[in-house]
Amino acid sequence: MRKFGLFIISLQLLLLPWSVSAVDEAGFPAYVETLKQDALAHGISEQTVERAFSNVEFYQRAVSADRNQPEFTITLDTYLPRAVPDWKVRQGLQNYNEHRELLEEIAEEYGVQARFIVALWGIETNYGGYTGNFKVISSLSTMAYEGRREEFFKRQLMQALEIIDAGHIEPEQMIGSWAGAMGQTQFMPSSFLAYAVDHDQDGKIDIWNSHADVFASAANYLSSVGWDDSKTWGRQVQIPEGFDVSLASRDNKKTLAEWQELGVRRYDGSDLPTRDIQAGLVMPDDENGRVYLTYDNWDVLMDWNRSNYFVVVVGYLSDRIKLGR
Repeated sequence: MRKFGLFIISLQLLLLPWSVSAVDEAGFPAYVETLKQDALAHGISEQTVERAFSNVEFYQRAVSADRNQPEFTITLDTYLPRAVPDWKVRQGLQNYNEHRELLEEIAEEYGVQARFIVALWGIETNYGGYTGNFKVISSLSTMAYEGRREEFFKRQLMQALEIIDAGHIEPEQMIGSWAGAMGQTQFMPSSFLAYAVDHDQDGKIDIWNSHADVFASAANYLSSVGWDDSKTWGRQVQIPEGFDVSLASRDNKKTLAEWQELGVRRYDGSDLPTRDIQAGLVMPDDENGRVYLTYDNWDVLMDWNRSNYFVVVVGYLSDRIKLGR
């Protein structure tokens, strides 16, 4: 699980039939002591271990958030306007213009269009407006203690302690989601260590407060996993009556000319572009819902968050930022 942001928490965690009863927290203090020993064995300094765990608490609400995720039926047609309302577009344009110089500098350095950086920022945390209100050390300790994914959350906890030990953030300032996703990019600690960047060169990587570090970290993630700024993310298309829906897969790549030959057209009915580009075809709902040609950058966004809905809302917001409306 390379990326575990707020969106994936709400849409993609497996809805398993676990009991929603409360976890007995009586053993939590003793468990924390074992975590402290594990941290020391991991190479975390004694001072950091004591500071990080000094006010650690058990979050029953984190366990409840994990276990009580509601099952619901929704289509992209109903979800998209909720995820990208007009006010979010307006805020995106305002933020793009406010930070244009910095964004364009980072876009050029990493080869990622600025509009996608802003769109990811907007979808993940509403442009930094909501980054969670859980203490990350407590969240990760709680989720490790809860036990269903102990190995994963213990690993993330050790990496969070590495971040503190390196002096990037104080333990009490390390705030995030109930699952430990942090800052304005909603990076898990593992993603922070792999991709976060000190763009403002102040000696700390601050994805909580530094716009430079937030934007560069997002861009570095995308660039590192294969972003191509000569292309967009995908496009909504229409398919002909009787189309063979078994062809719909982002792994089933064809040239735009081949899709054109199969009857696929732009959403407005006009011919597809004539560029020599490989594309897949994705139906996030079914053949009666929206249909998209997917370019390589779609696959990169799926690496960030494995949800077709996520890719569509980020792409849609980025397109509206590009159009300026």
